[in-house]
Amino acid sequence: MPSIYTKKGDAGDTGLLGEGRFSKSSPRIEVLGTIDEVSAVFGVAMSYIEDTELKGTIRLIQKDLYNIMAEVGATPENSEMFRKISNNRVEWLEEQIEKLIAITGSPTEFIIPGEIRSSAFLSLARTVVRRAERRLVEMQLSTEVKNPSLLSYLNRLSSLCFAMELFENFHHGVNSRNVKDL
Repeated sequence: MPSIYTKKGDAGDTGLLGEGRFSKSSPRIEVLGTIDEVSAVFGVAMSYIEDTELKGTIRLIQKDLYNIMAEVGATPENSEMFRKISNNRVEWLEEQIEKLIAITGSPTEFIIPGEIRSSAFLSLARTVVRRAERRLVEMQLSTEVKNPSLLSYLNRLSSLCFAMELFENFHHGVNSRNVKDL
């Protein structure tokens, strides 16, 4: 049976989609790890979500996240061949946000996460997406990643996470607690 470990990363470096090894402390690896973390948090959220359409949306987001990881994880000379995220995926996120907000309405205050598990995990996903977005900005400033749609995608994804959190609370008949309620 083949092993799932290679021992190549024991010295603190890793390979990308291309030639060479890179430090595991590099901004690129930080972006990849954070996006991987987002996908895992979405997986946990999905395990508590009952709405099949919302689960399908999250599954598509996870596929997009793997496409982002492929592009970010490619060396500069290979990144074009992994480019799958463009403005059409950003527009798709915007459509999902609008669809959910049409159901729930827009909040007028910040809400406090934690009313139900699924919405709490969607809130956690939002914060991890925001971290991925900040890390990606670092890479774009150094011109290591050139696709501007990646940053737009993560920016819209954090908004969609919030809309999904609101939807989950609404779907379960939970009135989202806001800051002024405290």
